[in-house]
Amino acid sequence: MKNYSNFTPKLLQWFDAYKRDLPWRHTKDPYAIWLSEIILQQTRIVQGIDYWHRFMQNYPTVEQLAAASEDQVLRLWQGLGYYSRARNLHFAAQQIVEMGKFPNTFKEIRTLKGVGDYTAAAIASFAFDLPQAAVDGNVYRVLSRRFGIDTPIDSTQGKKEFQLLDDELLPSDRPGDYNQAMMDFGATLCTPASPNCDACPFIEECVAFRENRVGELPYKAKKTKVRTRHFSYIYIMCNDEIAIHQRGAGDIWQGLWEPYLVEGDELPFDKNKLHILNQNVKHVLSHQIIFTDFYLYKVDEKPAEIKGYKWIKLDEFSDYAKSHLVDSNLPTLKVL
Repeated sequence: MKNYSNFTPKLLQWFDAYKRDLPWRHTKDPYAIWLSEIILQQTRIVQGIDYWHRFMQNYPTVEQLAAASEDQVLRLWQGLGYYSRARNLHFAAQQIVEMGKFPNTFKEIRTLKGVGDYTAAAIASFAFDLPQAAVDGNVYRVLSRRFGIDTPIDSTQGKKEFQLLDDELLPSDRPGDYNQAMMDFGATLCTPASPNCDACPFIEECVAFRENRVGELPYKAKKTKVRTRHFSYIYIMCNDEIAIHQRGAGDIWQGLWEPYLVEGDELPFDKNKLHILNQNVKHVLSHQIIFTDFYLYKVDEKPAEIKGYKWIKLDEFSDYAKSHLVDSNLPTLKVL
């Protein structure tokens, strides 16, 4: 039996001395806490803080967020990526309004769109002081290294084992602080690469450090396959208007707007009439790498074959929610 007795007190002692000062830690408002957790699901805190403030300023209450249009929410989210989070956020806000109040149990919070076990546990412990252990990548990393656990974290057994251990370590009197301490510890000391072991309060008892296995843990059994794609975005321009369309379901960037898109190497227009705006722009997603060329194609009449697109003035495109790839490569009127 491993000795867990001093882990939690030592972790909380470290947290009391070095915890990060984050704006959502100054409130018990479940709406503000939930918003921060959704933003931070796939976002670094340094970037997420600005978006959290932006949402809180534009939609101070869950009722105001629920009343907004999806496109308004996506526009405010623009640049954060993983846009399904924004759509889930908007849908969940409407769920909460229908409930009549923010749910205050783990089970009820878990029913919100886009909220998994970790997020529900985090909200339950931060906002309502409920004894729910929130297991995420930081927890896997810290516990696997500290106790030398090599059970794959992407296996059913691994997820169960780490959840049970975190449940055992969770203090009933400070569940929220414990979960936040694990988050801060994993983000600032026990990092995925180049952890600061010299400053770690567990250095003397850390199994991974003692056995020189810090770089090996946590262990994953499966490797994620990365897909490579090639896009060509073509700004089809007639007078001062361009053709855009909204991406559908079943692929990346659902609900976002973009110019005419061709995927693959074959272009439907005469290459001699295409003006190159930018080429071979690399855009990296979690499981995809996209290489993109941007073109301008000026026409005297709107092509009849361009179906499912709407025509807008180029300077109006800034009002539409777009992917970061499109937005960061948006040509100016001077270029066109």
